[in-house]
Amino acid sequence: MAISTGGGGDDAPMSDINTTPLVDVMLVLLIIFLITIPAIVQTVKLKLPDVRYDPTVTKPENVSLSITRKPDGSCAVFWGQTPVTHEELLKRATDKLKEIVDKAGGAANLTTDDLPEAHIRGDVETPYRCIGGAIYTMQSAGFAKVGFISEPPPTGGPSS
Repeated sequence: MAISTGGGGDDAPMSDINTTPLVDVMLVLLIIFLITIPAIVQTVKLKLPDVRYDPTVTKPENVSLSITRKPDGSCAVFWGQTPVTHEELLKRATDKLKEIVDKAGGAANLTTDDLPEAHIRGDVETPYRCIGGAIYTMQSAGFAKVGFISEPPPTGGPSS
């Protein structure tokens, strides 16, 4: 508490509050918040795609895979209409690419547009591990383009 040393001779206590420590603490807190908030709130700016779908251009050499879940929970992969195992899928995919490369007279005569694509149709109830396994297998076989086929929303429905 400060004592007044005014000219009156009476030693009376001052009623003023020293706000300097309060302002110092507030400034320190403000600086802490200004530094830590941007570090905590990190966002990645993304432009998400519209729900409108581009029509798929289907070439005869493209591979159509359908993936669903069996009643026992295991994965069922179909090459066209034929059920295949993981090993059969890898063998068929590599054989398909070898056949196209041989027809073209070697890999030097091909561009990525000449290579077939793998189109995957996945059932809504299919676990990701089934679809992810098929993607990995097709990429391991050498397929550079693996895409998903989906059903567009009904006409006149919401677009997002």
